[in-house]
This record gives sequence, structure tokens and C-alpha cells, in this order.
Amino acid sequence: EKMNSAMSEEPDALSVVNQLRDLAADPLNRRAIVQDQGCLPGLILFLDHPNPQVVHSALLALRYLAECRANREKMKSELGMMLSLQNVIQKTTTPGETKLLASEVYDILQSSNMSDMDNVNEMNYRRRKAQFFLGSTNKRAKTVVLHIDGLDDSSRRNLCEEALLKIKGVISFTFQMAVQRCVVRIRSDLKAEALATAIASTKVMKAQQVVKSESGEEMLIPFQDTPVEVEQNTDLPDYLPEDESPSKEQDKAVSRVGSHPEGAASWLSTAANFLSRSFYW
Repeated sequence: EKMNSAMSEEPDALSVVNQLRDLAADPLNRRAIVQDQGCLPGLILFLDHPNPQVVHSALLALRYLAECRANREKMKSELGMMLSLQNVIQKTTTPGETKLLASEVYDILQSSNMSDMDNVNEMNYRRRKAQFFLGSTNKRAKTVVLHIDGLDDSSRRNLCEEALLKIKGVISFTFQMAVQRCVVRIRSDLKAEALATAIASTKVMKAQQVVKSESGEEMLIPFQDTPVEVEQNTDLPDYLPEDESPSKEQDKAVSRVGSHPEGAASWLSTAANFLSRSFYW
């Protein structure tokens, strides 16, 4: 009986967690989401969800929320947060990208109240520990900074996010919309060109890599125009094609919510209602 109702709620869980992720991607919403009564506990419960895509999406939402320094203490002390992140990292069935993303969130929160020096030591210790959990197969992650021509509104950001999520080896990404940038964490064996190919596949955006010269100045390096063979991410179930996607209409509403925190707040209460219905009966 219980099993069936959980099954029937699955598409709901995915569309709710994807909307929370989209809301969290906008820096204007990050404080409100963490202060909301239902959203953080809901995201923590999503970390135990049987669908690996729900777990990954919840981690991306948490990764966005943790970018806001003011949120970190509350997130770290939220019941079950650190434990659930550890569970994701230690579970043998967790896909590699998801483990790395979870250990990244764990590191950010774990080091939230330390001095910078403690911070560095703790991060190194955590990283060694995370590598131990991840096994030698997952080499270190690396960061690539992209400048994306055409990244100028939330629907473009969603397109970009979808393209990046499909690539095997992408762990997390952060958008800096004001400067048309995207900071992407990828496994070290993935070529940065694969990111450019994926972004070019949107037909409306083009990526260049941002690198620092020896004198510390930033330079834009265009990628070669020859497309790279991109390995599709098979660990996560495919996204629904656009025309079947149940959250398509709601996504339009969500992208309008972006710059109006009060709109986000009313949506958050809907999400919190859903979460309390699903988890607390």
C-alpha cells in the first residue's frame, strides 16, 4: 500500500525538486528557501529518494543554497543534513558524479564556521576522506570557467543547465548571470571541449573558456570548432522530452518568479505543502 503511493508520487517528487533547484539557482531566492519551514527538511528527505535523478537534483539545489554564506550555518545544523550527505557519499550504488557533488556540498557546510586556516586543513582532510570513499576510480575534479555568449535570461540558463546535465562527468555548475559565466566542476578525465559542444548544441549559445594568464589577467580562449564526441550520462535517467514534461508549464511560471521574491515565496509554500504531504503522514 505504502509502496504504491510512493510510486505514484515519483513524477511529482522529480518536478518539485527540479523546481526547487531552478528557484535556488537564482541568488535572489536563496535566503527565502532556507528560511522556509518545509523546503530544507524536504530537500534532505529527497537525498534518500530511490530515484537517482531526484537525489542529484536535490544536491544541485543544496549546492546553490550553500553558495549564500548566510545560509551555511542553518543548513549545516538542519536535522539530518550532514548525515544524509554522508550516506549519499558512502552508498555503493550512488553514481560517481553524485558522490562528488555530495562531498562538495558536505565540504562547504562543514567548513562554514572555521577560520580560513582551519578551513584549509579541514578541507584537505575531508577531501582525502572523500577520495577514500570514492575509491581510486574517481580522479580529482577540476573547475572550468566558461563565458557563454547568449546566456542572458533564465530560460537560456535552463537550456544550458539541461545541456550540461546530459554530459557524463559533469558534477555541478554555478551560473553568474550578470557576467554571462558558468563555473563548471567536472571529473578530471572529461575534456572541457565537451562542455562547449553541449552548449553549442543549444543553437542559441556559444562558450569560450576563461583562463588566467601568468600576470593574473583573464583571457577568453575560443574552443576549436570541431565537435567533440560527448558521452551521454547514463547513470541518471533521461529527462522527459519537452512535450511530455509535466513541469513544462510550471517552469514558465518559475522563470518569471526569479526576480520577484514574493512570487518565489508563494511558490515555496506550495512546495512545502507538497513536501509535508509526501513525507509527514
